[in-house]
Amino acid sequence: MIARTAPMGWNSWNTFGANISDALVREMADAMVEKGYRDAGYEYLVIDDCWSLRERGADGRLVPDPEKFPHGMKAVADYVHSKGLKFGMYSCAGVRTCAGYPASFDHEFVDAATFAEWGVDFLKYDFCNFPANGDCKMRYQTMSMALKATGREILFSACNWGQQEPWHWMRSIGAHMYRSTGDILDNFVSFTNIAKSQLPNFCDSGNYCFNDIDMLTVGMYGKGNVGIGKVCTDAEYRVQFTLWCMLSAPLMMGGDLRSMNDFCADLLRNPQLIAIDQDEEARPPYVVQLDGVTVTNPNPPEGEHPWSRQPETSLTLLKHLSDGEFILGYYNLSTQDSEIPCIFADCGLPYASGYGFAMTDVLTGEDIGVKRDFYNPVIPAHDCRLFRCRLVRC
Repeated sequence: MIARTAPMGWNSWNTFGANISDALVREMADAMVEKGYRDAGYEYLVIDDCWSLRERGADGRLVPDPEKFPHGMKAVADYVHSKGLKFGMYSCAGVRTCAGYPASFDHEFVDAATFAEWGVDFLKYDFCNFPANGDCKMRYQTMSMALKATGREILFSACNWGQQEPWHWMRSIGAHMYRSTGDILDNFVSFTNIAKSQLPNFCDSGNYCFNDIDMLTVGMYGKGNVGIGKVCTDAEYRVQFTLWCMLSAPLMMGGDLRSMNDFCADLLRNPQLIAIDQDEEARPPYVVQLDGVTVTNPNPPEGEHPWSRQPETSLTLLKHLSDGEFILGYYNLSTQDSEIPCIFADCGLPYASGYGFAMTDVLTGEDIGVKRDFYNPVIPAHDCRLFRCRLVRC
């Protein structure tokens, strides 16, 4: 059954943009297997825009670019399938794709049939060049019907950038995941703003239809198609990946898996973190607090107080898991090491309850004992800590 938990895989756009080919797909499929990503749960290999010729064929069908894909798309899909992976492709609800290639407006059923004949298992469906008089919801509904008419199981990844609040209706039209934001860039401001923007909407995300906050940029370090802005640190990539896991968001990798460094490869394959994302109940986290933090400057400029507040630099999340335990995530979004607060009464666990949390660090395995009433760890700038929590009587 498609998308019982958040889909996991790799997409070509963030790193390669238009520079895709048969050879690249085969090399990435090999890397997904040989480097352990497939066994970690990443199953979809998806090529994005720029795979076709600029015009349809005489029969009205999309035509793969013969220079990029000389053996055709079925040969590519067959190779991906031979590796135990699933193959994904890209189209668009508009008249042209975002890069100006033919798209599927008024061609939904013939394009869906073509994808099915090629052995496609995943369709990313974008929203560029959409007619002003078009009906967004109906066109996504139409492609959903077209995919189902093929008789093949094809995951429908609806990418409409949050137009008309898709968290309210994408589930009802049969989408399995839906992009709710604009494009991610490979920098801390971009990905944290994207995650924060969707915190109120993840209550409508869950099994079989997931809020997609875009492909991960973990491991890109400013290289590639979306490498814009200040280059991320390892700690910032830890923030990105753990946030996506806490939100039970789709985990679609976007870096070059062939050359991923050990830190990022280990982060992306971390079984404890993936288990959080893939928890069978797929519950969104409860926002304990999203607030400023108190920043102390022992040598403040003249006229300034040694304590100051910075807005939206502290985030604490509590996620219910299917086994009765919880994940408590602390995020320091500020530029200074800071104490990140969590009063347990704000988690539904007041002191008078007689209970506390037995807490274990998810990333290090450190047992930090039982905490009651509150726990406020000091977190380095642009970093995070996650704790698996179990209720205990105190």
